[in-house]
Amino acid sequence: MKCTLLFLTTAAAFSLVGCKDANTAGDIIVGEYASLTGKEATFGTSSHEGTMLAVEEINAAGGVLGKKIKLITEDNQSKAGESATVVNKLISKDGAVAILGEVASSRSLEAAPICQSNSIPMISPSSTNPKVTETGNFIFRVCFIDPFQGTVMANFATKTLKAKKVAVFTDVKSDYSKGLAKFFKEGFVKAGGQIVSELDFNGGDKDFKGQLTTIKGASPDAVFVPGYYTDAALICIQAKEIGLNVPLFGGDGWESEKLTEIGKDAVEGTYFSTHYAPDVASDLSKKFVAAYKARYNGKLPDAMAALGYDSAMMLADGIKRAGSSDGAKVRDALAATKDLDAVTGKLTINEKRDAVKSAVILKVEGGKFKFVETVNP
Repeated sequence: MKCTLLFLTTAAAFSLVGCKDANTAGDIIVGEYASLTGKEATFGTSSHEGTMLAVEEINAAGGVLGKKIKLITEDNQSKAGESATVVNKLISKDGAVAILGEVASSRSLEAAPICQSNSIPMISPSSTNPKVTETGNFIFRVCFIDPFQGTVMANFATKTLKAKKVAVFTDVKSDYSKGLAKFFKEGFVKAGGQIVSELDFNGGDKDFKGQLTTIKGASPDAVFVPGYYTDAALICIQAKEIGLNVPLFGGDGWESEKLTEIGKDAVEGTYFSTHYAPDVASDLSKKFVAAYKARYNGKLPDAMAALGYDSAMMLADGIKRAGSSDGAKVRDALAATKDLDAVTGKLTINEKRDAVKSAVILKVEGGKFKFVETVNP
C-alpha cells in the first residue's frame, strides 16, 4: 500500500508544547519525551521542533479521524533515568495513546519497556541501536539502524578515505556509541581494513589527550569516533593540539550546530553519516524546509528535525489507517507502513519495526555541513 503524507505549508497559530492541563475531551493525546535541556539538548530541541510543526499542520488540516492531536511534551534533561519517569507520567497521568521519542538510544531503551508493557505504540525518530525495537512489537522507529550505519561508514573509510588502518574511540557510557563501534569494526575488517587501536572514553569527559596520544602512536590513517557532538568536538580540538592530523569521522550523533560552534577550525574536514541533507531534497522535503524556516525564524532543519516531523506524520497516518486510536489497532497499522512519502525519503517498516532508509555522508567545510554522497540500503 502506498501512503502519502498530507503537507500544508501554513502552520497553525497555536502551540501544543508542554500542555499540563487535563485532557481535552475528544482530543487524541500523544506524548513526546525529548532532551530539551542538558548535554544533548540540540538533538531534542530539533526533533521536538519537527514534531510540533507536523502536529500543527495536521491540526490545521482538521486533525485525524475528525479529532485534534494534543501533544504533551516532557523534557528528560538528557539525564539517565528521567525518560522512564516522564513516560510513565505521560501514559498513566496524561492518558497518552502513543509516545514519540527519543533521539538517544540509551533513553529510548529506558522508555520502550514501559510503552510495551502498557501496549502503547512508541515511535523513535532517530534511535539507531538495534535493541530499541527488539524491546517488543509496539516499538518502532523512522530511522535506519546501526548495523547499516556502521557498514556505511566502514565502506566510506575504505573507498572514499582510502584508509587501510583505523583507530576506534568509543564512549563506553553510550549504547549508541558501543553499538555503532561494533558494527563499524565488523564492516571495516570485512572490507580488508585493520583496526590498529581501540580505546574508550566516558561521555562528558573533558580531557582525551592520553587516549589520543596512544591512538597517534598506532599511526592510523583515520579515527572513527562514534559519539555525540560535544565530545566529538572536544576530541577533534585535542587531536589537533597533539598533532594527530588524520581524518576524524563519526555517525549521526555528530550532527549539531554545536559541533562547529565548539570545534571551530578543528572540525574542518571531518565527516559523519546522517539521515537527511536539506540541500539534496525531494519536493516534499523542500516544502518542509520552507515551512520549518518560516516557523522557526529562518532556521534550517537538520536530520533530527526532519525525523521528528516524519515520526509524527507516520503516527497520524497509522491512526488514520487504523480508523482508531486504540493501541493494538494503531500498532498493526504502523507495522504495515509501506512506501510512505516522508521528508527523509520513502519510508517502509520491516518485520523488525525498523525503517528501511538511505544514509547520507556530510563533510564539515567552511563551518557548514556539505553533502558528499547518498548510500542506499
